[in-house]
Amino acid sequence: MSYLVDSNVLLRLVYRFDPMHGDAENAYTMLREQNQVLCVVPQNLIEFWAVATRPTSANGLGLTIEEVAHESSLLKSLFTLKSDTPEIYTTWEQLVIKYQVRGKQVHDTRLVAAMVVHQISHLLTFNTDDFKRFTEITTVDPRLISGS
Repeated sequence: MSYLVDSNVLLRLVYRFDPMHGDAENAYTMLREQNQVLCVVPQNLIEFWAVATRPTSANGLGLTIEEVAHESSLLKSLFTLKSDTPEIYTTWEQLVIKYQVRGKQVHDTRLVAAMVVHQISHLLTFNTDDFKRFTEITTVDPRLISGS
């Protein structure tokens, strides 16, 4: 089985003071022990960068560019980075029409499109409700894996 690791999980893996850090870390460890393939796509790392560099006063982590570059490099070493391909756009377009996606949810739909193209079956995310509409994937909340 393969998993795409959502940006909200990546952020909680890096930010040790987050209340869900332990859940993210335990889920990562348990899935690795089960030899699951854990993937990210460029969009995950872009979203991670955006939140990690945003000031804490604006619900970000407030990290410096150097800190985020270091953390991003670590994440790329921990997860399989799948590439962006032209097929992702085509699949995204089909999905947004099929599911009548509007507004900022188009970004989540792009993650689903990448999963479909790369044949990644599961999405590890704390925001399972954001992906309920998509029958193409299975969402998994890290708290359910870690037993918390």
